[in-house]
Amino acid sequence: MAATECTRTGARSRTALALAASFAMVLCSAGPGLAQTATSPEQAAAEAAGAWAELKPDLFGDKELIEGTDTVAIDAPKRATDPAVVPVTLSFDPKMDVRKVTLVIDENPSPVAATFEFAQGADIRELSTRVRVNAYTDIHAVAETGDGKLYVTKAFVKAAGGCAAPAAKDPEVAAREMGKMKIRAFETDDPGMHEAQLMIRHPNNSGLQKDQVTLLYIPAHFITDLQVDKGGKTLFTMTGGISISEDPSFRFRYGASDAGPFHAKASDTDGKAFEKTFDGVES
Repeated sequence: MAATECTRTGARSRTALALAASFAMVLCSAGPGLAQTATSPEQAAAEAAGAWAELKPDLFGDKELIEGTDTVAIDAPKRATDPAVVPVTLSFDPKMDVRKVTLVIDENPSPVAATFEFAQGADIRELSTRVRVNAYTDIHAVAETGDGKLYVTKAFVKAAGGCAAPAAKDPEVAAREMGKMKIRAFETDDPGMHEAQLMIRHPNNSGLQKDQVTLLYIPAHFITDLQVDKGGKTLFTMTGGISISEDPSFRFRYGASDAGPFHAKASDTDGKAFEKTFDGVES
Protein backbone atom coordinates (compact mmCIF):
# COMPACT_ATOMS: atom_id res chain seq x y z
CA MET A 1 0.00 0.00 0.00
CA ALA A 2 1.47 3.34 -1.13
CA ALA A 3 0.83 5.17 2.13
CA THR A 4 2.84 2.70 4.19
CA GLU A 5 5.83 3.31 1.91
CA CYS A 6 5.90 6.94 2.92
CA THR A 7 8.17 8.31 5.59
CA ARG A 8 6.58 7.93 9.05
CA THR A 9 7.97 10.77 11.01
CA GLY A 10 7.26 12.35 14.36
CA ALA A 11 9.48 15.35 13.68
CA ARG A 12 8.26 18.49 15.32
CA SER A 13 10.58 21.23 14.12
CA ARG A 14 9.69 23.42 11.17
CA THR A 15 12.53 22.07 9.02
CA ALA A 16 11.80 18.42 9.76
CA LEU A 17 8.09 18.84 9.12
CA ALA A 18 8.72 20.51 5.77
CA LEU A 19 11.17 17.80 4.72
CA ALA A 20 8.74 15.09 5.77
CA ALA A 21 5.98 16.62 3.67
CA SER A 22 8.23 16.99 0.64
CA PHE A 23 9.54 13.44 0.93
CA ALA A 24 5.99 12.14 1.28
CA MET A 25 5.06 14.00 -1.91
CA VAL A 26 7.79 12.25 -3.89
CA LEU A 27 7.06 8.77 -2.61
CA CYS A 28 3.30 9.16 -2.82
CA SER A 29 3.08 10.59 -6.33
CA ALA A 30 0.14 8.31 -7.03
CA GLY A 31 -2.03 11.03 -5.44
CA PRO A 32 -5.61 9.81 -5.08
CA GLY A 33 -4.39 6.28 -5.72
CA LEU A 34 -3.36 6.29 -2.10
CA ALA A 35 -6.94 5.48 -1.18
CA GLN A 36 -7.50 2.43 1.00
CA THR A 37 -7.90 -0.79 -1.00
CA ALA A 38 -8.92 -3.11 1.82
CA THR A 39 -11.84 -5.31 0.80
CA SER A 40 -13.27 -5.75 4.28
CA PRO A 41 -13.43 -3.90 7.61
CA GLU A 42 -11.46 -6.75 9.18
CA GLN A 43 -8.58 -6.37 6.73
CA ALA A 44 -8.57 -2.59 7.16
CA ALA A 45 -8.48 -2.96 10.95
CA ALA A 46 -5.62 -5.45 10.73
CA GLU A 47 -3.60 -3.10 8.54
CA ALA A 48 -4.28 -0.22 10.92
CA ALA A 49 -3.04 -2.29 13.86
CA GLY A 50 0.13 -3.11 11.93
CA ALA A 51 0.77 0.55 11.18
CA TRP A 52 0.53 1.49 14.87
CA ALA A 53 2.89 -1.32 15.82
CA GLU A 54 5.51 0.27 13.56
CA LEU A 55 4.82 3.85 14.61
CA LYS A 56 4.65 3.41 18.37
CA PRO A 57 8.36 2.70 19.02
CA ASP A 58 9.44 5.41 16.57
CA LEU A 59 7.36 8.05 18.31
CA PHE A 60 7.47 6.99 21.96
CA GLY A 61 10.40 4.59 22.23
CA ASP A 62 9.96 1.90 24.85
CA LYS A 63 7.72 4.00 27.11
CA GLU A 64 4.59 2.29 28.39
CA LEU A 65 1.36 3.56 26.86
CA ILE A 66 -1.50 3.02 29.31
CA GLU A 67 -4.82 2.03 27.75
CA GLY A 68 -8.36 1.76 29.06
CA THR A 69 -8.56 4.94 31.14
CA ASP A 70 -10.54 8.16 30.87
CA THR A 71 -7.43 10.33 30.88
CA VAL A 72 -7.92 11.04 27.17
CA ALA A 73 -10.88 10.30 24.91
CA ILE A 74 -11.26 10.82 21.18
CA ASP A 75 -14.41 11.47 19.20
CA ALA A 76 -14.31 11.15 15.41
CA PRO A 77 -16.82 9.99 12.78
CA LYS A 78 -16.73 6.29 11.94
CA ARG A 79 -17.18 7.19 8.28
CA ALA A 80 -16.12 10.67 7.25
CA THR A 81 -18.29 12.78 4.98
CA ASP A 82 -15.26 14.64 3.61
CA PRO A 83 -11.82 13.00 4.03
CA ALA A 84 -10.11 16.39 3.77
CA VAL A 85 -12.10 17.86 6.68
CA VAL A 86 -12.60 15.23 9.37
CA PRO A 87 -13.64 16.61 12.78
CA VAL A 88 -11.72 15.25 15.76
CA THR A 89 -12.42 16.13 19.40
CA LEU A 90 -10.09 15.25 22.27
CA SER A 91 -11.34 15.41 25.86
CA PHE A 92 -9.37 15.05 29.07
CA ASP A 93 -10.11 13.83 32.58
CA PRO A 94 -10.15 16.95 34.81
CA LYS A 95 -8.58 14.92 37.62
CA MET A 96 -5.48 14.23 35.50
CA ASP A 97 -2.77 16.82 34.91
CA VAL A 98 -2.55 16.49 31.12
CA ARG A 99 0.29 18.62 29.79
CA LYS A 100 0.72 17.32 26.26
CA VAL A 101 -1.18 15.34 23.63
CA THR A 102 0.05 13.89 20.35
CA LEU A 103 -2.51 13.29 17.61
CA VAL A 104 -1.47 10.49 15.23
CA ILE A 105 -3.28 9.46 12.03
CA ASP A 106 -1.65 6.10 11.53
CA GLU A 107 -2.05 5.63 7.77
CA ASN A 108 -1.32 9.21 6.70
CA PRO A 109 1.91 9.90 4.80
CA SER A 110 3.16 11.97 7.73
CA PRO A 111 1.29 10.39 10.65
CA VAL A 112 1.83 12.97 13.40
CA ALA A 113 -0.94 15.47 12.70
CA ALA A 114 -0.13 17.73 15.64
CA THR A 115 1.35 17.91 19.10
CA PHE A 116 -0.36 20.18 21.62
CA GLU A 117 1.27 21.33 24.85
CA PHE A 118 -0.90 22.78 27.62
CA ALA A 119 0.40 25.41 30.02
CA GLN A 120 0.24 24.69 33.71
CA GLY A 121 -2.99 26.13 35.06
CA ALA A 122 -4.64 26.38 31.63
CA ASP A 123 -6.92 23.49 32.60
CA ILE A 124 -7.69 22.44 29.02
CA ARG A 125 -10.63 20.03 29.16
CA GLU A 126 -11.45 19.65 25.47
CA LEU A 127 -9.81 20.44 22.13
CA SER A 128 -11.28 20.04 18.65
CA THR A 129 -9.75 20.43 15.21
CA ARG A 130 -10.19 19.17 11.63
CA VAL A 131 -7.82 16.79 9.90
CA ARG A 132 -7.12 15.08 6.58
CA VAL A 133 -7.46 11.30 6.49
CA ASN A 134 -5.76 9.51 3.61
CA ALA A 135 -6.89 5.90 4.10
CA TYR A 136 -8.98 3.75 6.44
CA THR A 137 -7.07 4.22 9.66
CA ASP A 138 -6.88 4.32 13.42
CA ILE A 139 -6.45 7.79 14.87
CA HIS A 140 -4.49 7.69 18.13
CA ALA A 141 -4.31 10.31 20.84
CA VAL A 142 -1.46 9.97 23.34
CA ALA A 143 -1.70 12.19 26.41
CA GLU A 144 1.24 12.89 28.70
CA THR A 145 0.58 13.92 32.29
CA GLY A 146 2.76 16.02 34.56
CA ASP A 147 4.35 12.92 36.06
CA GLY A 148 5.54 11.76 32.63
CA LYS A 149 3.07 8.90 32.18
CA LEU A 150 1.53 8.30 28.75
CA TYR A 151 -2.12 7.40 28.17
CA VAL A 152 -3.47 6.31 24.79
CA THR A 153 -6.83 5.92 23.09
CA LYS A 154 -7.90 5.44 19.47
CA ALA A 155 -10.79 5.71 17.02
CA PHE A 156 -11.14 3.97 13.65
CA VAL A 157 -12.15 6.23 10.76
CA LYS A 158 -13.22 5.17 7.29
CA ALA A 159 -12.02 7.78 4.81
CA ALA A 160 -9.65 7.91 1.84
CA GLY A 161 -7.78 10.46 -0.25
CA GLY A 162 -7.90 13.38 2.16
CA CYS A 163 -4.24 14.35 1.82
CA ALA A 164 -4.47 14.62 -1.97
CA ALA A 165 -7.94 16.21 -2.14
CA PRO A 166 -7.97 19.55 -4.03
CA ALA A 167 -8.18 22.71 -1.98
CA ALA A 168 -11.70 24.02 -1.47
CA LYS A 169 -10.72 27.67 -1.93
CA ASP A 170 -9.45 29.47 -5.02
CA PRO A 171 -5.62 29.83 -4.69
CA GLU A 172 -5.74 33.58 -5.30
CA VAL A 173 -8.35 34.06 -2.61
CA ALA A 174 -6.41 31.80 -0.25
CA ALA A 175 -3.22 33.80 -0.80
CA ARG A 176 -5.02 37.10 -0.27
CA GLU A 177 -6.65 35.98 2.99
CA MET A 178 -3.70 34.04 4.36
CA GLY A 179 -3.00 34.72 8.01
CA LYS A 180 -6.34 36.31 8.86
CA MET A 181 -7.56 35.17 12.28
CA LYS A 182 -10.89 35.20 14.08
CA ILE A 183 -11.89 34.02 17.53
CA ARG A 184 -15.33 33.15 18.87
CA ALA A 185 -16.56 32.59 22.42
CA PHE A 186 -19.28 30.14 23.48
CA GLU A 187 -21.44 29.83 26.55
CA THR A 188 -20.89 26.70 28.65
CA ASP A 189 -23.07 24.82 31.12
CA ASP A 190 -20.32 25.12 33.74
CA PRO A 191 -19.65 28.61 35.18
CA GLY A 192 -16.09 27.57 35.93
CA MET A 193 -15.32 26.72 32.30
CA HIS A 194 -14.83 28.85 29.19
CA GLU A 195 -14.93 27.87 25.52
CA ALA A 196 -13.48 29.55 22.45
CA GLN A 197 -12.63 28.77 18.84
CA LEU A 198 -9.66 30.14 16.90
CA MET A 199 -9.89 30.10 13.09
CA ILE A 200 -6.92 30.83 10.83
CA ARG A 201 -7.02 31.43 7.09
CA HIS A 202 -4.27 29.30 5.55
CA PRO A 203 -4.23 26.80 2.65
CA ASN A 204 -2.23 24.30 4.70
CA ASN A 205 -1.17 22.57 1.48
CA SER A 206 -0.11 18.98 2.08
CA GLY A 207 2.34 18.66 -0.83
CA LEU A 208 0.21 15.83 -2.27
CA GLN A 209 -2.37 18.02 -3.98
CA LYS A 210 -2.30 18.90 -7.68
CA ASP A 211 -2.94 22.24 -9.29
CA GLN A 212 -6.21 21.70 -11.13
CA VAL A 213 -4.97 23.67 -14.16
CA THR A 214 -1.32 22.62 -14.56
CA LEU A 215 -1.72 19.20 -12.86
CA LEU A 216 1.59 19.85 -11.14
CA TYR A 217 1.98 19.18 -7.43
CA ILE A 218 1.46 22.17 -5.17
CA PRO A 219 4.41 22.55 -2.77
CA ALA A 220 3.74 21.76 0.86
CA HIS A 221 2.91 24.94 2.76
CA PHE A 222 1.35 24.64 6.20
CA ILE A 223 1.29 26.09 9.69
CA THR A 224 3.99 24.54 11.82
CA ASP A 225 3.69 26.46 15.09
CA LEU A 226 0.88 28.11 17.00
CA GLN A 227 0.65 29.76 20.41
CA VAL A 228 -2.60 30.87 22.03
CA ASP A 229 -2.50 33.20 25.05
CA LYS A 230 -5.16 34.70 27.31
CA GLY A 231 -4.46 37.75 29.42
CA GLY A 232 -0.75 37.53 28.72
CA LYS A 233 -0.50 33.88 29.80
CA THR A 234 -0.16 30.92 27.47
CA LEU A 235 -3.04 28.47 27.21
CA PHE A 236 -1.54 26.04 24.70
CA THR A 237 0.92 25.67 21.86
CA MET A 238 0.76 23.46 18.79
CA THR A 239 3.30 21.98 16.44
CA GLY A 240 1.49 20.89 13.29
CA GLY A 241 2.00 18.95 10.07
CA ILE A 242 0.35 18.29 6.72
CA SER A 243 -2.66 16.49 8.21
CA ILE A 244 -4.31 19.60 9.66
CA SER A 245 -7.04 20.70 7.25
CA GLU A 246 -7.17 23.82 5.13
CA ASP A 247 -8.10 26.93 7.16
CA PRO A 248 -7.14 25.41 10.53
CA SER A 249 -9.66 25.63 13.34
CA PHE A 250 -9.12 24.94 17.03
CA ARG A 251 -12.01 24.92 19.48
CA PHE A 252 -11.02 24.55 23.12
CA ARG A 253 -12.65 24.41 26.53
CA TYR A 254 -10.52 25.66 29.40
CA GLY A 255 -10.71 26.57 33.06
CA ALA A 256 -8.09 29.32 33.30
CA SER A 257 -9.73 32.55 34.45
CA ASP A 258 -7.08 35.04 33.35
CA ALA A 259 -8.62 38.37 32.39
CA GLY A 260 -7.48 40.21 29.29
CA PRO A 261 -7.56 39.61 25.55
CA PHE A 262 -6.72 36.54 23.55
CA HIS A 263 -3.51 36.63 21.55
CA ALA A 264 -2.52 34.18 18.81
CA LYS A 265 0.75 33.81 16.97
CA ALA A 266 1.39 31.32 14.15
CA SER A 267 4.19 30.60 11.70
CA ASP A 268 4.38 28.40 8.61
CA THR A 269 6.85 26.44 6.50
CA ASP A 270 7.64 29.51 4.37
CA GLY A 271 8.81 31.37 7.45
CA LYS A 272 5.82 33.69 7.45
CA ALA A 273 4.48 34.79 10.84
CA PHE A 274 0.89 35.77 11.64
CA GLU A 275 -0.05 37.44 14.90
CA LYS A 276 -3.12 39.09 16.34
CA THR A 277 -4.43 40.39 19.65
CA PHE A 278 -8.20 40.15 19.92
CA ASP A 279 -9.71 43.13 21.73
CA GLY A 280 -13.08 41.40 21.57
CA VAL A 281 -14.51 38.04 20.58
CA GLU A 282 -17.55 37.07 18.55
CA SER A 283 -20.27 34.97 20.13
